[in-house]
Amino acid sequence: MRVILINTSERIGGAAIAANRLMEALKAQGIKAKMLVRNKQTGQSTVVALKPSWRMVWQFVWERVVIWTANRFSRQNLFAVDIANTGNDITSLPEFQQADIVHLHWVNQGMLSLKDIRKILDSGKPVVWTMHDMWPCTGICHYARRCDHYRTACHNCPYLAGGRRNKDLSATTFRRKQALYAGRQIHFVTCSRWLEGQARQSALLQGMPVTSIPNAINTNLFRPHDKAAARHKLQLPQDMRLMLFGSVKITDKRKGIDYLVKACRLLADQHPELRDRLAVVAFGRNSQQLGSLLPFKVYPLDFVTDDHQLVDIYNAVDLFATPSLEDNLPNTIMEAMACGTPCVGFNVGGIPEMIDHLHNGYVATYRDAGDFANGIYWLLTEPGYDSLCEQAARKAATHYAENVVAKKYIDLYNKL
Repeated sequence: MRVILINTSERIGGAAIAANRLMEALKAQGIKAKMLVRNKQTGQSTVVALKPSWRMVWQFVWERVVIWTANRFSRQNLFAVDIANTGNDITSLPEFQQADIVHLHWVNQGMLSLKDIRKILDSGKPVVWTMHDMWPCTGICHYARRCDHYRTACHNCPYLAGGRRNKDLSATTFRRKQALYAGRQIHFVTCSRWLEGQARQSALLQGMPVTSIPNAINTNLFRPHDKAAARHKLQLPQDMRLMLFGSVKITDKRKGIDYLVKACRLLADQHPELRDRLAVVAFGRNSQQLGSLLPFKVYPLDFVTDDHQLVDIYNAVDLFATPSLEDNLPNTIMEAMACGTPCVGFNVGGIPEMIDHLHNGYVATYRDAGDFANGIYWLLTEPGYDSLCEQAARKAATHYAENVVAKKYIDLYNKL
């Protein structure tokens, strides 16, 4: 069986990492899997990149121009929505023509337009579409937040600065998706049960098959190691408790940086002994900016793409804090748990499916910095901390290991 996985990027972003890991998992199970991307970051032979051109640059810019104009020339939410008005016809590529299964992942920002997806569907090949956010089941947004228009028909989009009720960009794109999906055989896969629930409520996906299959992780690589050795390798202190926070862009408001700052300040006020005992390790762009925001010493690291370095980082710390306000099934939580590092996160998206409250981590009340601080303190002081670490690693191995996830997808491919 030949499978082509399609994603905008090879390694940048959570969806890219998840798709890449799935490709490797499928290959390990004997599937001839390749990945087709617009932006390639490595020399991996089974990852094929579209031929770069100025046309692709213009496609990306043109979509942003249309959104910017519709948003009354405001840059706010410029990358929170996509309209898929530009893209690339991939149906003539040999990798596509040789494939038995076409597996779409995150295909926004100029990778595929709705017209390009129509051509894929017209080819007659079975199509699986893994949803890494809500975009396939909404008009234009990746996360609907408190808006429920997608359940009937998108209009008056809260991401746009006005527009007539049934004629804004969300309404017109919603109708284009309706026409695209009508009578088609697309099998949608969600990475979390939370997203499955959102997808099933969408008017776009009524009558469509929706299955929940989590992302995969290599538990032979991401596994517990010696903490002292990991700290020595990264030049981190041996005599302090270390909390990890990481994101592609540390200052991204969607990742909850404001709540982390507030929680840390509460911790320092309520438990002043932690000021000299707790430090924060941060990886991601702009991580050095945390030093002036937190009451604890910060060890900033750059954005990390090497999995072996990530394994060292997760093993070096005592807990992973993820105050994300919107998320599906975060790779970072999965990585930390696989390394036996317990996590604290908000009760949002797929996070409470991953973290079992008080069993392998702490699930804090949504947008409650005080409860988030309680979670951090509980993980630092829990007498059964070693058991938390063991349970975190066990959860990752039983639910997210490559062979477990790959077999679920192979069963789906065979069914199609």
